Amino acid sequence: MAVFGVLAVALGVVGLTAPDALPALMGFAPAQGSRRVAGDHTLVFLTASSMAALNMGAYYVLASLADWKAFFRWTVPFRLLTCVVFTLAVAGGRAPSGFLGVGLWEGAGAVVTAAALRYEGRRTPPSGRDDRS
Repeated sequence: MAVFGVLAVALGVVGLTAPDALPALMGFAPAQGSRRVAGDHTLVFLTASSMAALNMGAYYVLASLADWKAFFRWTVPFRLLTCVVFTLAVAGGRAPSGFLGVGLWEGAGAVVTAAALRYEGRRTPPSGRDDRS
């Protein structure tokens, strides 16, 4: 969780400070001879997405530091949903194939998180505290 959080914070900072770098990091090739035209809201979208990544990354880091298992459990279905939506966006032609990596990252993160929670649940005796809140 902490690693994902730090990566999300880092990518959020990159997007806020150098938004044109993000598409290249995700494997998107710029259109030949492309320039921003009036009405192109790409930078607005990248700024909003980067701020969301920065915030979510901070949430993940803080939840990790607090060992907040309930938060970890909540991330699994939502990261799987993100995987499905992003994968379908590529399959349906709404997003370029480079975007598939984002979906796979989310799916892999959900599976690893679920496996870690299961592993810890089997090896850690109940502490008597209620982490469901």
